[in-house]
Amino acid sequence: MLDLRLIREQTDLVREALVKLNTEAPIDAILELDERRRQLIAEVERLKAERNAESKRIGRLPAGPEREQAIAAMRALGDRIEQLDAELAQVEARLEELLLEVPNLPDPDVPVGPDDSANVVVRHWGEPRTFDFPVRPHWEIAEELRLIDFARGVKVSGSRFYVLRGDLARLQRALITWMIDLHVREHGYFEVYPPDLVRREAMVGTGNLPKFGDNLYHDEETDLWLIPTAEVPVTNLYRDEILPPGVLPIYLVAHTPCFRKERVSAGRDVRGIKRVHQFEKVEMVKFVEPETSDDELTSLLGNAEDVLQRLELPYRVVQICTGDLSFTAAKKFDLEVWAPGSQEWLEVSSCSNFRDFQARRANIRYRPAEGARPQYVHTLNGSGLALPRTLIAIMENYQQPDGSFVVPEVLRPYMGGQEVIGPQPAYGLVPRAVS
Repeated sequence: MLDLRLIREQTDLVREALVKLNTEAPIDAILELDERRRQLIAEVERLKAERNAESKRIGRLPAGPEREQAIAAMRALGDRIEQLDAELAQVEARLEELLLEVPNLPDPDVPVGPDDSANVVVRHWGEPRTFDFPVRPHWEIAEELRLIDFARGVKVSGSRFYVLRGDLARLQRALITWMIDLHVREHGYFEVYPPDLVRREAMVGTGNLPKFGDNLYHDEETDLWLIPTAEVPVTNLYRDEILPPGVLPIYLVAHTPCFRKERVSAGRDVRGIKRVHQFEKVEMVKFVEPETSDDELTSLLGNAEDVLQRLELPYRVVQICTGDLSFTAAKKFDLEVWAPGSQEWLEVSSCSNFRDFQARRANIRYRPAEGARPQYVHTLNGSGLALPRTLIAIMENYQQPDGSFVVPEVLRPYMGGQEVIGPQPAYGLVPRAVS
């Protein structure tokens, strides 16, 4: 949420930013409501002062007609104050609703552009592997090795669901554990395991509601929402709190399933596990002081890059332009890994600085020093990394001529030393020890 004073006092700046974002927001209506709100507050305060003064005067009047008339007038004054208070509450509620529709403003150094075609590739890391055999996409590798059961996933849950089998399920589990360990042991994060269902106000706090409700899974009876990312519950851990001096920065990391309604037309995205309704992700979330948030974004991006570098997967860093920037981010970088079988760059991480946008929505503040006035924190988050696209990159980059693929070296201790993933048994039949 933007500071209302910013909209009021720097209206032209806000309007110019909305043009750069290629979007609209109800700025005129906000300004009108803000003006009416301030008028009502002034009028209510004036009438309350008048009522207090009149109350003191009535206390000095002797019993009689004048006193009775003054009491009647004060009752009418009280009724008027009550009416204005009710109107003020309605105006403030509507103003709050409209403010939630205004996106975050982009940082001045964010590239200006209409859509993702204007995103800027900042740098590349690693050389794409060359193959001396026909390179295949992950869905062909996975089906031939019986690592993914697409048909039974659809049978159980519908389109865009799947079942990981055997060593691929194990590889995903190894990836998650290794990434969590890396972020905790070397990058300085603290692990949490949050709920997968959250209240409506948690979704509002991170900016998922009210704008993106159609993309979320919702239980009407309880008004609980399945999370689209761990960012939602983790960011809201400190909702409506004032953090004491000395605790910032706070770095948290979490692994959760994520649930999103993917609405994609038929085409290449339909194949495989690139766009699905349920997936796993390791998420990094930071709560920091405002003056450090730019450096913290650089560090956050480096933490995500470290994962890809240790997996030895070629990737590129892309700065997102204004027209492709998310509703909540002031500045964002994506990490895209090269998938040679699919012949495309796949986003496996988005690292964003939200400034105080989420903190205002969730009312997360900190006290810089004892006795100091509370200020809003800055929040950041980034995937570290998202699955299943990281699995796709491993299968396609590490594939071998016989159809198997190599397990990245850093994951082998988490796979019991296994170096190669090959065909899996049908129907889950595995050799059993004979007693």
